Amino acid sequence: MKMISTTLAVVAGALLAGTAQAQDTKVTLAMSGWTGFAPLTLARDAGLFKKHGLDVSIKKIPQKDRHLAIASGDVQCAATTVETWISWNANGVATTQIFQLDKSFGADGMVVKPGITKISDLKGKTVAASAPGTAPYFTLAWMLKKNGLSVKDVKVVNLEPQAAANAMIAGTEGVDAAMTYEPYLGAVRAKPEAGKIIATTLDYPMIMDTVGCTPKFLAENPKAAKALADAYFDAVAMIKADPAKSFEIMGADVKQSAEQFEKSQAYLRWQDREANQKFFAGEHARFSKEAADLLLEVGIIRELPDMSKLADTRFLK
Repeated sequence: MKMISTTLAVVAGALLAGTAQAQDTKVTLAMSGWTGFAPLTLARDAGLFKKHGLDVSIKKIPQKDRHLAIASGDVQCAATTVETWISWNANGVATTQIFQLDKSFGADGMVVKPGITKISDLKGKTVAASAPGTAPYFTLAWMLKKNGLSVKDVKVVNLEPQAAANAMIAGTEGVDAAMTYEPYLGAVRAKPEAGKIIATTLDYPMIMDTVGCTPKFLAENPKAAKALADAYFDAVAMIKADPAKSFEIMGADVKQSAEQFEKSQAYLRWQDREANQKFFAGEHARFSKEAADLLLEVGIIRELPDMSKLADTRFLK
């Protein structure tokens, strides 16, 4: 009798282990500390990914290196700006967007030193921005183009968003302007003597973030891809239902208090399921076309990727 009981216990344990293994699909996702990505942190730390049967590991990887992590197989999914997926696909890193995270409403911006009053004044000046192929560099190119200039009209020094903001706050000699985003833009807002925020995505609405994965991952794990999207939408719902707790969790990941994080997130809008469906119904394709034209113009890409494969909307239902 004891032997039978022991055997049954072993079998039951194996079945339970198998069930847990089947439910908790492992996913590694690359992102940065950008405020717009924070609902992904919330989904992890509030157990929302787990609720949907996912075991999600988040790796903080600078945007300029994120595609390398995908290409190596180290990560399966990533969060980044819409135009970045165009660059990655054009340069041989196959990826497909599956849902939109946020739209920037002043969370990305250009900071300038005193004496510079308009973007056209930057001709011949030095601007700190991340490397070509990143959102800050693209934002710089976009803003310059809208003001009759190009990146060839300025000297770009490559600094990541936090370092770029710090350079302005420190009054670093030889840096006339900087491209940065929240939460680092908030540090500049708090010290107006460090520089003036001359333009943001309120003036130039062109920063939108999405989550995407490799075609291989999507083909092999369609349920996990749907679970990623559903967990994100749950996180957006949690932010609306319990903002104080949500801001505390999300702020802790970037070493901000709930109050500091609340101020930072005020400059963007997270996109729920309905907003996602509307975005991918037309706006995504229109923006991608304009973005791709600019990427070609500034030499980030040499040819267009297959634009029809940039997004897969199956997981938004």
